[in-house]
Amino acid sequence: MSTLDKAQELRRLHAAPELLLVVNVWDAITARTVADVPGTTALATASHGIAAARGYPDGEVIPRDEMIAEVGLIARQTELPVSADLEGGYGDPGGTVARAIDVGIVGANLEDQAKPLDASVRAVEAAVEAAERAGIPFALNARTDVFLKAGDRDPEEVLADAVARGRAYLEAGATSFFVPGRLDETQLTRIVSELGERKVNIIGIPGSISLEGARRVGLARVSYGPWSQNAALTALAKLAEDVYAGGGLPADTRKLN
Repeated sequence: MSTLDKAQELRRLHAAPELLLVVNVWDAITARTVADVPGTTALATASHGIAAARGYPDGEVIPRDEMIAEVGLIARQTELPVSADLEGGYGDPGGTVARAIDVGIVGANLEDQAKPLDASVRAVEAAVEAAERAGIPFALNARTDVFLKAGDRDPEEVLADAVARGRAYLEAGATSFFVPGRLDETQLTRIVSELGERKVNIIGIPGSISLEGARRVGLARVSYGPWSQNAALTALAKLAEDVYAGGGLPADTRKLN
């Protein structure tokens, strides 16, 4: 598939009636492993996971060149469309999206980091314009951090802020709106009612809404961010614990590389 074909497919998957499920990956071997699982239709990277694997903390500390190199390596492992977590765009959202497209990425998360709305809208516009210049129907997943950074703000005020941001980002050309945080079904139903079905994405975290609930609400996509890496690291830690206790490899271990 060409980059254009992959981009069209990723946009289709976001708009389709079926809930899009993406298990996030952070390097070549995790990309190949997840891509080979029956039912996988697209991949998504996790910036936190990529940074952690390279020894950096989360939050745009990893140099942009390293992030672009890694997401490009991941894109080369599969014929499936790949969406990259590009954090806040590393100070240059348009240039960062352009570089991501150059290495085969056809969608991206772009964080607003709870910055003022006008600046956040300009970042979305810059990303959309970069994709349009490249001739790629890029799946831009505009993320708001207002729930993650709510602090002691009134919950109703935070919800209204999120809806206003989602509407502004979609109007600026984003494909979908990403609301990470532990939101319940009532909150998500209100956001979807304001922005439309198949327009809102969430992250699956411990205690979050079930996949059946996500389908019922009309969400477009559920991803797992750094939690897929945490699941893998949990298995590794348990192996080490078992070995030190006199055990060994679990009997159901599969050779996947």
